[in-house]
Amino acid sequence: MLVTRRLEFDAGHRIPDHKSQCRHLHGHRYALEVTLAGNIIEQAGDPANGMVMDFGEIKSLAQQHLVDHWDHSFLVYAGDTPVVEFLRTLPDHKTVVLDCIPTAENLAGQAFALLNAVYRDTYGNHLRLERVRLYETPNCWADAVRQ
Repeated sequence: MLVTRRLEFDAGHRIPDHKSQCRHLHGHRYALEVTLAGNIIEQAGDPANGMVMDFGEIKSLAQQHLVDHWDHSFLVYAGDTPVVEFLRTLPDHKTVVLDCIPTAENLAGQAFALLNAVYRDTYGNHLRLERVRLYETPNCWADAVRQ
């Protein structure tokens, strides 16, 4: 069985080598979909009885391990030296320095890597992360999927 929980957050970024508008500092209202696979829990009296995982718990874990860190931050590639140096001049600025260019594809991959260990078989129902879908805009997204 597959279940998906959607969360949203705001963040800025830039794509330094892009030939169009995306090379400029800008932001997005990102949407993140976390898709888990697992067996339906069948244990009378268990609050998760009939579920793969409670949607509230899916949200809470994604919020704690990813969204709270990326929300209202600037996601910047460590090799984008002028922007990294500029952001360091801003007092108390929320900056996330990444080892990759913050494209939708790379961010989806980073999110999958961060969340993969979070959603493990903690319920004995073979729970695992299957996909992270990251929407950069309502019409553009990238999927990182279990290989």
